[in-house]
Amino acid sequence: MVQQVLIREFIFTNDYDRTINLWRGIERGMNVGRSDTPEETLKKLERDPDLFLVAEIDREIIGTIIGAFDGRRGMIYHLAVHKDFRGQGIGATLLAEVEQRLKAKGCLKCLMHVLDDNAEAIEFYKNQGWRHATEDIVFVKEFFT
Repeated sequence: MVQQVLIREFIFTNDYDRTINLWRGIERGMNVGRSDTPEETLKKLERDPDLFLVAEIDREIIGTIIGAFDGRRGMIYHLAVHKDFRGQGIGATLLAEVEQRLKAKGCLKCLMHVLDDNAEAIEFYKNQGWRHATEDIVFVKEFFT
């Protein structure tokens, strides 16, 4: 029997703890950091809650994706699928859904960060039509209060 995958918007009160547990269990390519605290997650949900999606099977969260849109560019964060459910198209479905939602908002270009040691993810994104932007160098600066 094929299990039914439900793709839906993230609901903080029901999903936060289960989502964090999924992310912490991802073997590589996923960093849970300061921007993943409950407070920061709530800030994200105030901006565009329709771009934070989960994939569920039998009420178990087995995948996530966070999209963001600043009015000009899109970003993709935290696309993760539990190892037991990879290779079934769940990640591709999550990505396609967020891409469609970004396009509907008027997004013309979307970016993402992928850790350089995550060959599986790099290959996945290439297969989904993404390209490595070799012309870009990413800088980061963290703000501490």
